[in-house]
Amino acid sequence: MNEKGKAGTGTDVSDQDDANIVRAAVEALLDEYPVDTTTTAEFLGAQFDRGLAWVHFEKGHGGLGVNPKLQRIVTEAVRAAGGPFCMPINPIGYGMCGPTIHAWGTVEQKEQYLRPLFTCEEIWCQLFSEPGAGSDVAGLSMRAVEDGDEWVVNGQKVWTTLGHVSRYGLLVTRTDPGVVKHAGLTAFVVDMDQPTVDVRPLRQMTGEAEFNEVYFTDTRVPADNMLGEPGDGWRVSVTTLMNERTSLGGGTRRRGSGTIGDLVQVWSKLDDAQRSPIAKDRVTKLWIRAEVHRLTNMRASQNRKLGEPGPEGSIGKLESANLNKAIYEELMALLGPESMLYGSYEMTRPDTAMSGGPWQQRFLRSRANSIEGGTTEVMLNILGERVLGLPGDVRVDRNVPWSEVPRN
Repeated sequence: MNEKGKAGTGTDVSDQDDANIVRAAVEALLDEYPVDTTTTAEFLGAQFDRGLAWVHFEKGHGGLGVNPKLQRIVTEAVRAAGGPFCMPINPIGYGMCGPTIHAWGTVEQKEQYLRPLFTCEEIWCQLFSEPGAGSDVAGLSMRAVEDGDEWVVNGQKVWTTLGHVSRYGLLVTRTDPGVVKHAGLTAFVVDMDQPTVDVRPLRQMTGEAEFNEVYFTDTRVPADNMLGEPGDGWRVSVTTLMNERTSLGGGTRRRGSGTIGDLVQVWSKLDDAQRSPIAKDRVTKLWIRAEVHRLTNMRASQNRKLGEPGPEGSIGKLESANLNKAIYEELMALLGPESMLYGSYEMTRPDTAMSGGPWQQRFLRSRANSIEGGTTEVMLNILGERVLGLPGDVRVDRNVPWSEVPRN
């Protein structure tokens, strides 16, 4: 027998033991907190306290210190029982901000922020992009100036998902303009409820305004809200962005679920006369492509380092964006003239960023998939440089202090 597992299986005994621990914990959770008689906040709080929020986090901070792939045991059991999930309610918080706080936060910051984030009592947003710094996040110009035990922040952020319902935001700002752009950034947790924070809606072509532009005017942020040290902002950002790409495109759904499930649902309701061999071929190819993407994400999840996603998140994010757009394009083609009937176009400000609504709305919303969380072009650059080892793109601002870089 192998030292690490059963003969010929390659199965790690410690993983087997950890899986049994996770399975027993989630069974106890569901027994003690029946989903039909327990509030969402109470259930998620109990899940956090049992270490089943992010199982790879350490004990006491929502985890058990085990392999992140074991989170799937929790997800499948809670889904089967009809229980609540943090991700649909607080997607930026759970998928991006929580892991960043875990990686960079002090013990006090973890204790203050992680549990109410997971229970969705405090919604979070991400404050990175600016009008002049979208794909080039490191080129951002928002300033933070130290004033005693506080930092005074001024500037604008844009495309802030769910900023209008968020209690906290993960903010990256420039604190030292005299060094190269990547070195002069610092990350903070900012209270979005301050009167100096102005959140304004950005209406999308769906009619909704889940995105926002956010203005900071002499906003004071306590020094204790800093993540890491001054100048660590770029490394904090990378942690967030890698988790974002994994969150957006790296999930391991059940076979046939998600966007491909939407396409199959529409296909199954068509008359036989509408199911042409050509359309059947297109739908079949998309289903195969979705399954390959699901299996690739599963393999990447198993190979991922404990709690620290790598460039494989960019692979999932890239294909997820392209696949989603192709699926909804085909879905619109199957609907025919009905695809042009959108319904109400009044502006709304949804309290979640997860997809929903009529097929036409989902088609329009999918166009953002290749922009949000890093554009398709950025993903290709990352994969070319970091995975394939190709020469880097031309960078005229390399080794130049940010204050000396020409800007419009």
